[in-house]
Amino acid sequence: MTNLRTLPKVRDSISFLYFEHCRIEQEAKAIAIFQKQEKYVVPCASLSTLMLGPGTRITHAAIKTLADNACEVQWVGEDSFRFYSAGRQSAASVQRLHHQAKVWADPQQRLAVVRRMYEFRFPEPLPPDLTLQQIRGREGVRVRTAYARMSKATGVPWHGRSYKQDDWYNADPINRALSSANSYLYAVCQAALVSVGYSPALGFVHTGKPLSFIYDVADLYKAETTVPASFEAVAEAEENAKPQVRQKCREKFTQYRLMRRIIQDVDSVLGYAEGDDLEVPPVSYLWDDQVAWVEGGQDWVEES
Repeated sequence: MTNLRTLPKVRDSISFLYFEHCRIEQEAKAIAIFQKQEKYVVPCASLSTLMLGPGTRITHAAIKTLADNACEVQWVGEDSFRFYSAGRQSAASVQRLHHQAKVWADPQQRLAVVRRMYEFRFPEPLPPDLTLQQIRGREGVRVRTAYARMSKATGVPWHGRSYKQDDWYNADPINRALSSANSYLYAVCQAALVSVGYSPALGFVHTGKPLSFIYDVADLYKAETTVPASFEAVAEAEENAKPQVRQKCREKFTQYRLMRRIIQDVDSVLGYAEGDDLEVPPVSYLWDDQVAWVEGGQDWVEES
């Protein structure tokens, strides 16, 4: 069995790779990607998320190697616009999940987390007497200002955020670029959060979706990553900006050290600190209404 302590931390991983129309096989502790006449070898332990686009074939052995190295695999549509499915590696601990659920279920604590999430996005402190509705109003102004600033800086026309999932190609280039860039950011956030045990579904600002918490966390970084990446990509190649969008996102994620920041930032926003929870219970245990846990629930192995 792999010793989890020997695996690299998620903060040291490559954020994501996207491939389409290729064949992927296992090669030792890595995967080999065959595309046309090219072959790319990627060490699984250094990769956080592998996004598989249309025309992709992958072997069972390659999937197993990726899973053994805690790399998330996502099956997506062309340009990563549609998300179809994902395979996830379980976290070694449930402490963060327990903390997230406890804070999420308490209205006062949840409101405090929501305020901290909004405060995280502003360079200046928010007045403590602002209501949640007033904060959302300020957030709307901040987002619109970010779009307008990048439009002016790059010369890319901006007429507002507008797109429809069922009418993708009728959206203008910058809206398509933003949707693609955000999908990469969601993939990175999901890989990081799941790897340490957080639930993608228990969102604080967003709610009711399987990836609500992913949207919460991604919103913390859009203004400094996907928004400039999208405008810069469209400014360079308006008609076919897909490759530029992926490249610009990787550059921004690296520039802002996103993989190193996500878990630290989320722990801070949720008020989680390792060691704050109760003593780690045995691998298998039973809940008790008088004490935190009792020993038991061990796996039974049939004797031969």
